[in-house]
Amino acid sequence: MIEAIVAQTNRSIRIAVLHFSHETVTFLKNDTTLDDFIYPGSPASGEALLGSYPKSYMGGFVKLAREFDGVELVGIESPLWPRTGTGSGWITEQAFETFVARMIAGIKTDGPFDGVYLCLHGAMAVRGVPRPEAELARRVREAVGPKAFIAATFDLHGNEDEAFLQHADMAFTVKYFPHYDEYLQGERAARMLVRAIRGDYKPAHVTIRVPVISPTVLQWTGALPWMDLVQRALVWEAREPDVYVNVFFGFPFADVPDVGMTVQALTNGNPELAERIGRDLSNAIWRQREALLTSTKIHTIADGVTLAKLAVASGNTPVVLADHSDRSGYATWLLREIVAQDLSNTLIATIADAKATTALKAMGAKAGDSFDMEIGGFADESAGDPVRIQGTIMNAVEGYGQFWVCVRFGRNNVLILTTYLMQIMEPFSLKALGLDISAFEVMAIKSRVHFRRGFDDNGFARTILLVEPEQPFLGTTRLDKLAYEHVDLTQYYPYGDPAFPA
Repeated sequence: MIEAIVAQTNRSIRIAVLHFSHETVTFLKNDTTLDDFIYPGSPASGEALLGSYPKSYMGGFVKLAREFDGVELVGIESPLWPRTGTGSGWITEQAFETFVARMIAGIKTDGPFDGVYLCLHGAMAVRGVPRPEAELARRVREAVGPKAFIAATFDLHGNEDEAFLQHADMAFTVKYFPHYDEYLQGERAARMLVRAIRGDYKPAHVTIRVPVISPTVLQWTGALPWMDLVQRALVWEAREPDVYVNVFFGFPFADVPDVGMTVQALTNGNPELAERIGRDLSNAIWRQREALLTSTKIHTIADGVTLAKLAVASGNTPVVLADHSDRSGYATWLLREIVAQDLSNTLIATIADAKATTALKAMGAKAGDSFDMEIGGFADESAGDPVRIQGTIMNAVEGYGQFWVCVRFGRNNVLILTTYLMQIMEPFSLKALGLDISAFEVMAIKSRVHFRRGFDDNGFARTILLVEPEQPFLGTTRLDKLAYEHVDLTQYYPYGDPAFPA
């Protein structure tokens, strides 16, 4: 027996690496097409894929896997994140089928493999494919056979039920929002995949769905009670060797059947322990369901701008005005109110407007040019009407797959125009655009919680105000105003009275 384990440990192993991630807002009008995934660098394969996201899941997985002797990683051709980011709707069936077919062909051509790593998100939504991540896992399983092990990493905003782990063996989900532990979860996936292949880990897991649905803006793990859920999972992982606990918070802006909260517990050959842990976490969620949905203060945009002015007057700057509800990037509600209330020394980062940036790029826009355009709006009702801005271009540059234009207007205000939705998570990253961050008293951004990474957790902002329009638009906290077709909200708290456990 010992000789067999030693032989298994010493033999070389081959792992296929795949990537297919998207957080799909199905209520947006613009589909995410095949062309959106194709741009310089995407799709990627080989070392280009393995080095694609060095500080995220992929980076952690590759670094840790290569610390084991005899491990060969094979990057199978995969699409990277679409250039539209999260500002796009349903992924077309053509896009999904095209890339999955290429992945499966690559696995068959480059195989056989002892294991597969899937770098996923969990909130992908594909027209005609109810559970795309699970469907990908099913097809990968068919390609590699029953003996290979399949491990995946996920965002905690994944909408995942038991279907994925019917075909895969292991899943590792980030615990923090903002997602500080992406690299760590990639490392975990690598370590446990190698151990499973070498016979040192026998995955036993349980998946429990909890009928709670919540807007993502409420899910900040830097405050109670979401922090409690993270800590509870960490305690289980600390007290029991080889235990891993996933808490999917869910992504309500994807109209898919497995939306909502899910708990997964993974153990080394101990299904009873997995069940016990899963029940403990899911019951903790159910007990705190009311507090989970009432933990965050949201202001109307008008009130938020008024409060920002008061904070400036009292010296509590910098102020962050975070419009969490803008899912297209085109929304002008906050910009319009900033102009109406005559805020000064304000940075608006950003407004998306593909038509405007395309025109500016075509005309060779540069620093010093005058600017007079209606920008934003257009995309849909939630984006509001365009706002006319008159000023001077400070900078116009190409980067990260889009055209960036900085416009100075009003009383030392600066507007950043982009082609697609951008969440600015780190204020000092804007120095690359030639901006003096210290010159602004107010920063108006489009973000739910991610911005806390660079504006809150490091002590940068003294005042943080989350805002949304009075109308229940796409990113609303009033989920019952969304036109779901595949989700019955009455089956979820707080919009119904579901029984739990069922």
